[in-house]
Amino acid sequence: MSEPFGAKSTTDDVLAGVDLSGKRVLVTGVSAGLGVETARVLAAHGADVVGAARDLAKAQGATAVVRDAAAASGGSLTLVELDLANLASVRACADALVAEGQAFDLVIANAGVMAPPFGKTADGFETQFGTNHLGHFVLINRIASLLKAGSRVVSLASSGHRFSDVNLEDPNFETTEYVPFEAYGRSKTANILFAVEFDRRHKDRGVRATAVHPGGIQTELARHLDPAFIQQWIDQLNAQAAAAGQPPIEWKTIPQGAATSVWAGVKAPVEEVAGRYCEDCHVAELVEDASQIRAGVRSYALDPARARALWALSERMVGETF
Repeated sequence: MSEPFGAKSTTDDVLAGVDLSGKRVLVTGVSAGLGVETARVLAAHGADVVGAARDLAKAQGATAVVRDAAAASGGSLTLVELDLANLASVRACADALVAEGQAFDLVIANAGVMAPPFGKTADGFETQFGTNHLGHFVLINRIASLLKAGSRVVSLASSGHRFSDVNLEDPNFETTEYVPFEAYGRSKTANILFAVEFDRRHKDRGVRATAVHPGGIQTELARHLDPAFIQQWIDQLNAQAAAAGQPPIEWKTIPQGAATSVWAGVKAPVEEVAGRYCEDCHVAELVEDASQIRAGVRSYALDPARARALWALSERMVGETF
């Protein structure tokens, strides 16, 4: 690729010179952090953005910058209610969008939760698997008819997928001990596997999907974590990096964190990223060494058979066939 995009690239760097006038984009999780920045930069380049959020009042306040960007560029922002932890809300949101009948050029499944205490969604699913994976699984499948040829789906995963593969036998931790970051890892692996299988199912009609890792960013996502724990974790990673002769971890800014989402959704050659996992504005390499926890993707997260099995399990769990 000619553009030298990387870990420090921002959303504005990635979309410099890009005109998104007439493009319609759905972004979930627009009440804070990456979701707001993603919506802002897309609107700033003329896109009509539909922003989904559980708390519309919070989103209304958080997206003032998006509305300003849209007003300056000819883009627009519309907010819709979406609680990914409640499938009744997910279905109502999807059904309203389908009834409206306006096609999308891009869907960015950005919303999520990380490492909360054990809990269940309204439908009885473990909170992280239910919210991060199953909520988006139902939403995107229900609006698939609105994705026209040439459109893309970007599923926000995480380097945290390396904490754990999905557990197809016990997705809700009914027989295994709940470990917050293992559950997070399962849900993020599921986000990647979803992109793999969605891409396989829809590529013949010109709709492609990819998964991305935004990088380490200090956002509301970490609200369930003790700051002392985060610092201990960072110290451990930096000690490993030093031993391997690598530089210490640097937090990304929010515009740097959202860059890979818009790169994969708008700028990257589609054949390069479709069905793949991307980080720092490039396609990640396969890394099987368990000690390598700073870059790369595990093969289990891109396994087509695993992706099909997860899809079938997800359909059974939500009671719908897509």
